[in-house]
Amino acid sequence: MSEAASYDNLNAQNHTDPRPDESAGFVTPAQRKKRTSNWIKFGIPVLIIVIVAAVVGGVVGSRKKHSSAATADSSSPSASAASASAAASSAASAKLALGRFATATESDYMMPIYPSTTDSAAFGSPTFVSSSNSQNSWPMDPFQPSNPDVLTVRQDRPRLIAPAYKWAALPTLIANDPYLQGWNATIFGNATAYYSEPPVIYFLDDSSGILDNARAIKERVKAFSYVYRMTNDTTWVNRLWEEIQNAAGNGTTDFGPDEDRWNSGHFLDTAELSAAYGIAYDWLYDVWSQDQKDMMLSTLLKYGLNPGVTQVTTSAGWWRVNTTGNWNCVCNSGLTIASLAILGDDTTGVAKQLLQTTVDNAIQNCAQAVSDDGTWAETANYWYFGTTGHAEMAASLLSATGSDYGLLKSNPNFVKTGDFHMYVTGATSLFNYGDHGPNKYSTTANSMIFYADFFNEPQYALFQRDQWDAADPWSMFWYDPTIAGAFWDGKPLDNFFDNGLDQWGSMRSTWTDTNALYVAMKAGMNLGHQNHNDLDCGDFVLDALGTRWAGELGSGDYNAPNYFVGETQTDPRWMYYRKMTEGQNTILINQANQNVNAAPTVQHGTSNTTQGPTTVLEVDTNSTAYFTADLSSAYFDATSMKRGVRLLNGRKQVLLQDEIDASESVMWRMHTNATVSIESGGTSATLTLDGQTMKVAMLNPPSGAAFTTSAAQRFPSDPTPPAPDQPNPGVTVLIISLPAGTYTLEVLFNPQWPGSVNYVTPPSVALDQWTLTSHDSS
Repeated sequence: MSEAASYDNLNAQNHTDPRPDESAGFVTPAQRKKRTSNWIKFGIPVLIIVIVAAVVGGVVGSRKKHSSAATADSSSPSASAASASAAASSAASAKLALGRFATATESDYMMPIYPSTTDSAAFGSPTFVSSSNSQNSWPMDPFQPSNPDVLTVRQDRPRLIAPAYKWAALPTLIANDPYLQGWNATIFGNATAYYSEPPVIYFLDDSSGILDNARAIKERVKAFSYVYRMTNDTTWVNRLWEEIQNAAGNGTTDFGPDEDRWNSGHFLDTAELSAAYGIAYDWLYDVWSQDQKDMMLSTLLKYGLNPGVTQVTTSAGWWRVNTTGNWNCVCNSGLTIASLAILGDDTTGVAKQLLQTTVDNAIQNCAQAVSDDGTWAETANYWYFGTTGHAEMAASLLSATGSDYGLLKSNPNFVKTGDFHMYVTGATSLFNYGDHGPNKYSTTANSMIFYADFFNEPQYALFQRDQWDAADPWSMFWYDPTIAGAFWDGKPLDNFFDNGLDQWGSMRSTWTDTNALYVAMKAGMNLGHQNHNDLDCGDFVLDALGTRWAGELGSGDYNAPNYFVGETQTDPRWMYYRKMTEGQNTILINQANQNVNAAPTVQHGTSNTTQGPTTVLEVDTNSTAYFTADLSSAYFDATSMKRGVRLLNGRKQVLLQDEIDASESVMWRMHTNATVSIESGGTSATLTLDGQTMKVAMLNPPSGAAFTTSAAQRFPSDPTPPAPDQPNPGVTVLIISLPAGTYTLEVLFNPQWPGSVNYVTPPSVALDQWTLTSHDSS
């Protein structure tokens, strides 16, 4: 395995999700232990040399991939061709010389670390470079049906995602692209790690069924199939057959009950296993014996597709009706992939029957999961599950039949979901509000790479290709090697998402430094998120100095009684600490939950600061952004409740301001992993974490206001939940408590940046009067 891809392989080596433990919301002390990446040891010295070559080579190209290339002399076709060829050659040279942009992966949070560089053409605007050079670009698909039909598939195999012409082109593309080289090495490393493990052991989790098992098997199927097709070594076929046999109940250990091995009662499991079988059947079609194909076909029909017919024809398939979320995407995708794989071999008609329902249903539901502002309304983590299913289904339809039938464009705002993912990703990790879901395994953010190509949005792929989870067989075929530039060049530092269901803002000091300041805050409705939201209007997270200072607790226990029952004010979901308002970084009034029917309104502003081509960004002192929300509708015992957050002093400080008129007690709450030391007088505190320091101070504190702390656990007076809360070890709640009354709380966050920083004390300005210049020094 290459050193450059070493961090990608952690998933295979540990057989766990290497991301921070999102079930606890914060990084645990064990996960916080520093590791030295091989990229850190060996990447930087090499990069310093190759940057010089990149400057000489340059990157030239049209921003529009699918439009004609700009020409220097439109009257001279030969001159145009020569110019385009030279540009492509120059871009390819620069890309190979530069290698992968990220020089390491930050060991705490698995975020990419970028080198400190000066401006160069290699870090220019995101683009696809027109190229006719077969060493640098994919050839045209020879399968171009004039009237695509979901029941008419290409005749050559494979037909799913990676047709034969792509496999034929891939070795040359790998040799000429540093990202494909690294991913390829990582996939081989993952397959090697899986190879030495026994087949996935059946384990039934009450709430998640056998979903972890299904996704782990799918991951192995992809890895083993990929490595075989790259090597023609049948050792990998034999190892894959063990996994296939095991999931059919023919392994050395039991794999569920014979009548329902794939747990159709939790149909996500069935769908993922159906997809896994479909990929294995199709990608290795030419090497399976007829007996093997017959066995796979009968197993797939018995445990996957026949239960699928029940789902699509009866009320068992609840996920087919008004379910704009991951369930619809994953279930329709799994059934579609499997049906496309066996179409023509299935004599029962089941595959045809399913394909005539799954595509239309996914267009009506899955494709509508993205709000008109680009937000995946189900939460930032469930975006991974939903978009993976959506992209796999669309890519399989395109490769197998020549069309996606509107799955990608029926929702004109779907293209914006790439921006949602980029802005919801902070300097350390996601703004991970609400539930985070089960282990991701084969679920990644690589839909970004697919969307980049289809929607002509190169910044999506440029962003994702440096992430720890980019190394995946899908990436090998979705990635367009003609891509060039830097995702951050011209990308605004701030974005605001205004759909009434979502309503949130994202603000940062730079895209390319893990030490950046990042703050995100949400308002939005408390209901309408597929039962994955919290009662959390006004919730926020804060990153600075390479760590998260204000964080999320994440999911509660999915197996807890009635955990997903949360449509009314008194439902059990709102009795669990991690879902209650007191478990969020927001205002608590009368120690009571927010109104489930809250409908906040928001205002915001930004100086529209963008980052240039360099990874080093020093913003002007007047660069700012703010997000304010009227949260009055979220509280029963408040005449008025407003909250705002803004960046100050060239994005080095953060002001969080609340304006409250409450008839009952008021409590300001923030959850942190930091050690908290409260200063004399109680109106300021020092937070220390990971060797860094954050100063927190009240400005113009109301009489009697003082910081206190508590453990992250429920009040003794709270209603008893149906099951005990999960513990939150290492989490402290920073608190300001006040009696009923009218208050303005101004809390200033001052990360203790290295070097000489002139910290400012902003003026007091009512939230309704906030503007871009309202806090400028006189």
